[in-house]
Amino acid sequence: MELRSFLALVATLIIAASPILAQAPQQAAPSAAKPAATPAKPTPEPPKIDRLNDSQVWPAFAETAKTGKACYFVGHPQKSEPTALKRGEIHLSVTHRPSEKSWNVVNFTAGYAYKEGTEVEVTIDQHKFTLFTSKEGAWARDPATDKAIAEALAKGKQAVVKGTSARGTNTTDTFTLAGVAQSLGEIDKACGLKR
Repeated sequence: MELRSFLALVATLIIAASPILAQAPQQAAPSAAKPAATPAKPTPEPPKIDRLNDSQVWPAFAETAKTGKACYFVGHPQKSEPTALKRGEIHLSVTHRPSEKSWNVVNFTAGYAYKEGTEVEVTIDQHKFTLFTSKEGAWARDPATDKAIAEALAKGKQAVVKGTSARGTNTTDTFTLAGVAQSLGEIDKACGLKR
């Protein structure tokens, strides 16, 4: 009997205390919602981007930020197959980052996630290169291949990029290379690279 009385008393106290417990977060919320006494963090300054040419096909840019300078050009394919496949943005770019001693970094963005473990084949006129894939991007494995691809793009007439999506769809993107030599020269000059 005493145990039952004790349990009944504990239950009564818990029920009586529940409105107080339920109000505790509400009471804490207004003080948490007040602005903190510490000053707000300054928003980082956006990078300064200068366009280096008027090309509509292979525009070149120099971007300056606190982390350093980057010079790059970017182009989009003139033809993508299969035509009915829905994809995000597709582009090919070459980037220099002098502060990182990184030059001629070639990147192809497919507009879809690549099938894991697959490679991308790039054919520039008669030259063939293989890129490794990660998510939606493909890159050369080493700086020597990056340089060879960048120079082939500058001398070539057409680049054909073939890849496989995560769903197993094979794609082909064709780029016309007229204007790449000029854009490459402009990013070289802007980032101080002598060939």
